[in-house]
Amino acid sequence: MKKFLLTLVCLFTIVGAFAQSASITGSIKSAQDKSALPGASVLLVNSTTNATVASVTDVEGNFRFERVATGNYTIKVNYLGFNPFSRNVKMEGKALSLGALTLEEASTAIGEVEIIGRAPLGEQKGDTAQFNAKAFKTAPDASAEELVTKMPGVTIQDGKIQAQGEEVKQVMIDGKRYTGEDVSSAVRNISADMIESVQVFDGQSDRAAFSGFDDGNRVKTLNFTTKKDRRQGYMGKISAGYGTDERYMVGAAVSYYNGPRRITITGLTNNINMSDFSVGETPGGGMRGRRVRFGGGGSNGISNTNMFSINFNDMLGKKIEVSGNYNYSNADVNNNQYRFRDFINTDTTYLENSIDNDIDDSHRFNLRFQYNINENNRLLVTPSISVQNTDALSNVSAYTVDNAETASAENLTESLTRNQSENSNINFRNNILYSHRFGDSGRILTTNFSTNYSTTNGDTYQLEDTDNLQDPTENVNRNQLIKLDRDNLSWEGNVDYSQRLGANSRLQLEYNIGNQTNDSDRRTYDFDETAGRYNSNPNAPLSNTFQSDYLSQTFGPSYQYRSDKSRFQANIRYQIASLESDVVYPESYPLKRNFNSILPSAEYEYKFSESSNINFNFRSNTNAPSVSDLQEVLDISRPTQLRIGNSALDQDYQNRINIRYRNFNAETNRVFFVGMFGTITQNYVANSVYTRDIPAEFIEGYNPQPGARLNRPVNMDGYYNVRSFMNYGQPLNFISSNFNAFGMVGFERRPGMLDEKVNYANTTNLGAGINISSNISEKVDFTISTNSNYNIVKNTLLTQDNNYFTQTTNLRYNWILLKGLVYRTELNHVYNSGLSQGVDPSYILWNMSLGKKVFKNQQGEISFSVNDVLGQNVSVQRNVATDYIEDVQSTVLQRFFMVTFTYNLKKFASGSAPEENNNRGNWGPGRGR
Repeated sequence: MKKFLLTLVCLFTIVGAFAQSASITGSIKSAQDKSALPGASVLLVNSTTNATVASVTDVEGNFRFERVATGNYTIKVNYLGFNPFSRNVKMEGKALSLGALTLEEASTAIGEVEIIGRAPLGEQKGDTAQFNAKAFKTAPDASAEELVTKMPGVTIQDGKIQAQGEEVKQVMIDGKRYTGEDVSSAVRNISADMIESVQVFDGQSDRAAFSGFDDGNRVKTLNFTTKKDRRQGYMGKISAGYGTDERYMVGAAVSYYNGPRRITITGLTNNINMSDFSVGETPGGGMRGRRVRFGGGGSNGISNTNMFSINFNDMLGKKIEVSGNYNYSNADVNNNQYRFRDFINTDTTYLENSIDNDIDDSHRFNLRFQYNINENNRLLVTPSISVQNTDALSNVSAYTVDNAETASAENLTESLTRNQSENSNINFRNNILYSHRFGDSGRILTTNFSTNYSTTNGDTYQLEDTDNLQDPTENVNRNQLIKLDRDNLSWEGNVDYSQRLGANSRLQLEYNIGNQTNDSDRRTYDFDETAGRYNSNPNAPLSNTFQSDYLSQTFGPSYQYRSDKSRFQANIRYQIASLESDVVYPESYPLKRNFNSILPSAEYEYKFSESSNINFNFRSNTNAPSVSDLQEVLDISRPTQLRIGNSALDQDYQNRINIRYRNFNAETNRVFFVGMFGTITQNYVANSVYTRDIPAEFIEGYNPQPGARLNRPVNMDGYYNVRSFMNYGQPLNFISSNFNAFGMVGFERRPGMLDEKVNYANTTNLGAGINISSNISEKVDFTISTNSNYNIVKNTLLTQDNNYFTQTTNLRYNWILLKGLVYRTELNHVYNSGLSQGVDPSYILWNMSLGKKVFKNQQGEISFSVNDVLGQNVSVQRNVATDYIEDVQSTVLQRFFMVTFTYNLKKFASGSAPEENNNRGNWGPGRGR
């Protein structure tokens, strides 16, 4: 094998030596102030064939064309607000550096006649949609979140930002990643008036960006390009409020900018369910509907939260970029929750009322250190650590009801449980990525090594009082202590070597090896009433010590082809994996399985024009089962809802396919996107549920109550899901607003077992919605949206369907009146049908405030706000499983009044210079981010 690989490497080297092509590099700058112009469109046009290759400048205005053959070419540059630029160049088989190409700003006036018109909405650049922030008017104190949700294809779903039907998981500012875990917080801490443009694209992983070969780990990304005069100075907001029912809030968010140096500090203490504070915060924590989960009803529970965070980004010299994030949070959450669960194969119903109090104390730190050693060598180190301590108390009253033969329901069991737990968790992970480019030869070597270590320790005190209403002699009273000690260590190494084969193609060889070990010890001790202490010997049926080891090796080639119109990449991987598991206590039971898998993947992209393209992507991968699914220990924390793991689980095998079509007509400002996403999984980890005749080996030593069910994970084939998303947007000039319409169709087939019979839970989702956002002026800002979802739920073991419908309508309105008066309101209406009896079907959440600007520059504001004006706020969630359908209603924060004082900080140096950075972006043929 080694000789074969060596022969291939030598062959690729020889082919590269004879390839008569080289690179063209340069940068695009403003002729007025010599500042870099990121996001400029650069075209390389062959003078003989008119073949065109496109590129986009990175955050420093740099561009690069690889594998340019000998001949005559024309460089064409376009950038919003600047005159077009062109220049003829000649390639003679060696690298060509064009230096800085300067663009003149476009004139906006002729004589005394000012040219006034609607700002261009934006444009489509390959797979990147770029929007002009000037085309979307927002209130003076708006955040980037309020700006992007006016843009086509960007919505808030379940409190999370989605773009083109996918959740946004990464935020960048001027091409640099915002280091942190909370995307929504990052977007809310950027002021809308700082932004020049917004890019929406599928961001590559660091490894793919270094090597130039897509590894399939793409995430939906927002990149905010800031205005040049907003890159030196500071801005922020300080707010304090007090209201009825002793509600309070004190928060501050301040950001400092000095070229490449960016520092954001945030602090908050409150008892009105705010988890963070931002520069776009509204008075009194009102207008919170944009963050709610479960379709508009507010976060679960009532929370007292104290938090502090600092986020920074800086350049150390010209070669080192460092960014990081530290976050401390302490949250005390009280929640009263009702659960209505209908089982599909029996006539029993499970009703539960839980009163929970969770106190969570956590520290999280992330660091990103990138060293651009020279033009050919680059190093990236990304460590992170989190420390979390949780103190949780739960009191649960549950009823199992039989509705079978009588008109009135009959209780089978009634149980009261009290669980008090103290857990600590430490997680440390690190990734080291190094890449070397062999000059202009087209050869790139990329290596990375990652480690992850986590440990969880905790004690749970569990009290149970269960009444067996069928046989009182089987009543149960328990007092138990459960000790959990779990360690996880994993590491992974990867080597990629790529070689240019010609002007348009490359080949890469990859080898990957990884190992994951788990050691989990869970032991249950019964309380001895006579001795007044817990027994020293564990309760064997409820205790287990388990170890697992998963080793995998993957290797294979990748081929990539690029032309002016299309891009194609195909990979073939062969994976050898082994999963060893061993039950150490109460008795040894070793088990080993070997897996051999072929993992193909392919991607094809075709450009119909500069503004229209289609992309096909196919990926296959495997996933090892989790330690909680593997560990065979009986969990009786819910006496009638039992669970046990399965040490014989195999890894699953997953195939995913995505198809996306994008069209952006810059002349009419019409945007259209349609995507289809599908997944098929073999050896899917499904639920096997026993409702009667529970196998004795699973519950040895334990006597289940009437109506009790046991859940156990098993591997099953037959899982698949497919969904589509469509978005259409255009300006409505007659009312100075933007219009967006979107629709979705989805289907999921989830396998499961019910008393050893196969059941498929088939769910069809139909959704549609519209959004109209104002573009009138900064003084009048409104957004009206409505979103409807109809769900058809069918189980193959049940003749009755369980369909339900949800419609969410939202109105957000900000109005700046005369003399500094500001009126804000947000109205959310949620309608539900088909939910369980006793669950609130619909509600209205209405928040509003009236404020008065104070001080010379109106930097201060005193406001009076009302949250939940009508007192109807609720939280309802429906969950669909293979054996049941349930509705959950939770405690939420309801009406209160608050008086708030807010002070806005803002000072920028006019004409501040842009940041300097020698980061050259992507070395391979992919576009740098």
